[in-house]
This record gives sequence, structure tokens and C-alpha cells, in this order.
Amino acid sequence: MSERTRWQRIARRIRVPLGFVFAAVFLWLAQPTWRTMLMSLLLVVPGVWLRAYAAGYVRKNRELTRTGPYAYTRNPLYLGSMLIAFGFAAAAASWVILIALTALFAVIYLPTIRSEETYLREHFPDFDAYAAKVPRLLPRLTPAEFPAHENASGGRFSAEQWRHHREYNALMGAGAIYVALAVRLLLHHHAVMGSLR
Repeated sequence: MSERTRWQRIARRIRVPLGFVFAAVFLWLAQPTWRTMLMSLLLVVPGVWLRAYAAGYVRKNRELTRTGPYAYTRNPLYLGSMLIAFGFAAAAASWVILIALTALFAVIYLPTIRSEETYLREHFPDFDAYAAKVPRLLPRLTPAEFPAHENASGGRFSAEQWRHHREYNALMGAGAIYVALAVRLLLHHHAVMGSLR
């Protein structure tokens, strides 16, 4: 096993626990304002929506999904996560968080994406043809077209799939982070006002 393959496997295992560690550091370093929190919605809302939309199409390990957002980017779930994360980096108003987040995606998420692509290539013979039409992360402007019969599910959004993937957790998580940032902001404001008395 090559060093690259070994790191891809490690990155897949540690990305979720590392996300929780990053969230704790994020809340510690964050210096939000009401303005930065409001501006962050421009990235967070589309990110949460994209993850929910993609979750209703993907049928992990059962078929190669090529419809819905998967006709624009091969990784709409990760793209949604990036939008959410960088939105919260904007809300935090911290260059340290922005730099750390960029490093986290480069070191953890890109190897994870490559590892998952290796799996898809091994299990779905049409993956290379799909990858030739649809970019890895940054989306196309128009959807790539594929024969309808190539998606066994019919290639339509399924609310049942969305529930199965528990994508509502992204919405609840985003809401919890906004509440934590608001509490931090209010406590800071209270401390400043108290010191002025």
C-alpha cells in the first residue's frame, strides 16, 4: 500500500472526529459580529440546501448517481459542506480559522474524495465516463446528460432517501452553531458593557 493510499484511508477515518475538534476550536477563536453572521448566510444556506438536495438523489454503494446535483459536480455533498464551513469561517471573522479550514480541506477532504473515487471506479464500470463529463468539485454551468435508463432508481429526488441519510442533521447543526455564535456575541457585549460601568 502506497503512502498516498494509506493517508487516504486515515483521512476517511479521522475526518468526522477532527470536525468536532475543529468546531470546538472554531467556537473558541470566533469573533463574530451580527453583520458577519448575517453575511455568512450567503454561503451557509446554499450549502445546507445543496447537501439536502444531494442526499435525496444519492444511493450510496447501490448505483452511480448522475442526476440532480450529481449532473453538475461529482461531490455535491462535499461542496455543500465547504460552503457551510467557509460560511461559518466568514461568520467567525477570523483569518486563523479561514487558514486552518483551508488546510483541513486540503489535507483531509481531498484525499477522502480521491479514496472514494477509487472505490467508485472499482465498483462501477461507468465511473470514468461519468468523471469525464462531470467535474470533481466545482460544478458545471449546465447539467451533463446521461441516458435515463442508466439510473435504476429513475434518477429522481426522494424524500425517503433524504430522511435515510439524516441530512436534517446539517440544518440542526448549522442552527446550533449560529445559536452558539449569538450567545458568544451577547456575552462579549455584556462583558464590554459591564467594564464601562
